[in-house]
Amino acid sequence: MDSTGIKSKSAPPEKDFTIYVNERGEQYKTTERVIKEVPPPNVNIPTDEEFWSKEDPTKPNLALLKDHFFHEGRIKEEHALAIIEKATEIFKQEETLLEVDAPITVCGDIHGQYFDLMKLFEIGGNPSETRYLFLGDYVDRGYFSIECVLYLWSLKIWYPKSIFLLRGNHECRHLTEYFTFKLECLHKYSENIYEACLSSFCCLPLAALMNKQFLCIHGGISPELETLDDLRQIDRFQETPTHGLMCDILWSDPLADPDLDNPQEYFIHNNMRGCSYFYSNRAASTFLNRNELLSIIRAHEAQDSGFSMPHSTKTTKFPPVITIFSAPNYLDIYNNKAAVLKYENNVMNIRQFNSSAHPYWLPNFMDVFSWSLPFVGEKITDMLVALLNICNEEELKEEAADSPLNGQALTDEEKEAKRNVIRRKILAVGKISRVFSVLREESESIMELKNLMGTETLPVGSLALGAEGIKKAISSFDEAKKADEENERMPPITAEGEIKRHSSIPKMTSAAQNLFKTL
Repeated sequence: MDSTGIKSKSAPPEKDFTIYVNERGEQYKTTERVIKEVPPPNVNIPTDEEFWSKEDPTKPNLALLKDHFFHEGRIKEEHALAIIEKATEIFKQEETLLEVDAPITVCGDIHGQYFDLMKLFEIGGNPSETRYLFLGDYVDRGYFSIECVLYLWSLKIWYPKSIFLLRGNHECRHLTEYFTFKLECLHKYSENIYEACLSSFCCLPLAALMNKQFLCIHGGISPELETLDDLRQIDRFQETPTHGLMCDILWSDPLADPDLDNPQEYFIHNNMRGCSYFYSNRAASTFLNRNELLSIIRAHEAQDSGFSMPHSTKTTKFPPVITIFSAPNYLDIYNNKAAVLKYENNVMNIRQFNSSAHPYWLPNFMDVFSWSLPFVGEKITDMLVALLNICNEEELKEEAADSPLNGQALTDEEKEAKRNVIRRKILAVGKISRVFSVLREESESIMELKNLMGTETLPVGSLALGAEGIKKAISSFDEAKKADEENERMPPITAEGEIKRHSSIPKMTSAAQNLFKTL
């Protein structure tokens, strides 16, 4: 007590809000990272002085960009635009069909896997000392596409005569809006960066003649492709069309002769892609003989070993088509190796490599709050059910019996009707709780599968599998490829010319829909 006789309040106990104790009694500092081995993202934006190279102030600092992007750092929008615009000016000056010499390292699809791109350069050689030819598909599916673009475009600025970048089918508005690249640009930068990238993509060369022996191209050949001059005459400064020669060389695929109903056929419709053609070994060999070439080197298809070399032709003793794929463990589920092709002194070597660890993103760059809404909804409805269940059956009967209607005693029918109304309310809230539970469980599966697929589009029937079903269903390269078939097709277009997208909010399964119907 104090001098006035009033009892003084004791000081409230001090609580350290920087300490979190979980249900197992484990303590964590909220000001520190739980997984200390994973470095935090670099939140510092390079200054002008840091961004531009001291060796050549007109070019970006490659060493800084490589390390900065590796730690998830971002750069000023004006610096990103400078990289894109400077590289685009170089692309514009190049021929549609490049002519490149050996020694050279040929690389397939990258698909936004920046951390694996760094591994590729370790395997293939330092870009400052090694000639590289990339066959396209730098963006989409992976969540570090803009870093891949900015770093590869920076290499092009520094080494315009030894770094060569071709266009893939994903370097277009149609696919980047449908998949993840546009979302990524909007999340990390702005629509200005996205539009600048699209303009740059339209300037990329479409093919390369390597050592005057090999046609290097993203997809393959076309019924409209007779000679190399046909490639030189393409107007490449446009969005990828949905048909025709430019579409075919970016979208077509080889097909083994045993898979043809008629072995004499050269081209058949590519039902896997929904556009373009499959071309047979016979078609490839005919094209090569006509143009005095040895082989077609292409990308475009995931390969379990990172490469594919089908049987050789009788005349050249060399495979007519070679496929290279440089994105290891594609979509974090294929478990495939990646490869690059090194050609030097008329000797061709394939170098394989495995995937590298990378930071995790929720699918489609979703924030944790949005991702957690089904969990919150389930808890809220659980509380409502608990509140409504306070009254048991006997209490409901008593309340109905004691409640007069307009001062008059209730009849037995009115009492029963009132009890039924209350019962239905309790059941309705209970069903809503079950709906949220279904959605929450599906959300876990959806998030997992979307992360694996790197897209908003889920394979048909995949939600019905559940989380465990997904893991069991996609356990091998062939199963992953089959599950991802739908996303290998050209996205559908509406009559108005707009891309027909799947909603980023998944539809409920029939179980959840049936619950709502009964409310």
